[in-house]
Amino acid sequence: MGRPTIAQSRGKGGPAYKAPSHRFKTELAYRNLEGRMMRAEVIDFIDDPARTGLLMLVQYEDGVQFPLLSPEGAKVGDIIEDGPGAKKEIGSVLPLSEIPEGYPIFNVEKSPGKGGAIVRSSGTCAFIVTKSAKNVVIKFPSGKTKAVNPKCRASIGCVCGGGRTDKPLLKAGANFYKNKAKNHWWPRVRGVHMNAVDHPFGGKQHHGAITMKGKGGAPGQHVGSFGAKRTGRRKR
Repeated sequence: MGRPTIAQSRGKGGPAYKAPSHRFKTELAYRNLEGRMMRAEVIDFIDDPARTGLLMLVQYEDGVQFPLLSPEGAKVGDIIEDGPGAKKEIGSVLPLSEIPEGYPIFNVEKSPGKGGAIVRSSGTCAFIVTKSAKNVVIKFPSGKTKAVNPKCRASIGCVCGGGRTDKPLLKAGANFYKNKAKNHWWPRVRGVHMNAVDHPFGGKQHHGAITMKGKGGAPGQHVGSFGAKRTGRRKR
């Protein structure tokens, strides 16, 4: 009887495979200003292990402090505007209907009032392609486009931390701590390099699953020809 595979252990859940949410600083959202426009001053920056970009702590005119995703070029003492009618400047938060076409945006909402959910990784930004009364078409860094409600909010600029992946890790220890911060599965060992007790592909012989596995199988069965339409070489 073999031990549960890593896929089974991850599917079951446990401390070793859960994200360290107890170390995360905050849930990223936009403040609900009920249709008003308000100015805010950047007073500090927060390094949140939950995300690759920095957070900036801003203080609004009414004294409320709120964390927002920081754009490239922001610094302590900057003044940003949040809400309808805000200036089209780096860091400002506006509805998509008020942002001109071609402007770089980030931290875009999928539905109005739900908080930013798209384009939040460091160094990324999207662009508004076209606008209409019902939809705003956005082009993502991947090149794909998506139509979003014009009432959804977004920040102007690019997420800070661009070029983060350009620096070489140089040694395995640096990669270890980088992945440990978010409990990522690292290092990933191939099944054929495991023992037969640890994985269906393990051992010296008989690598690979004997038969195809259905799409509704248990996590431990999701190896080899999982949900394949066909197997074997194609006939010429």
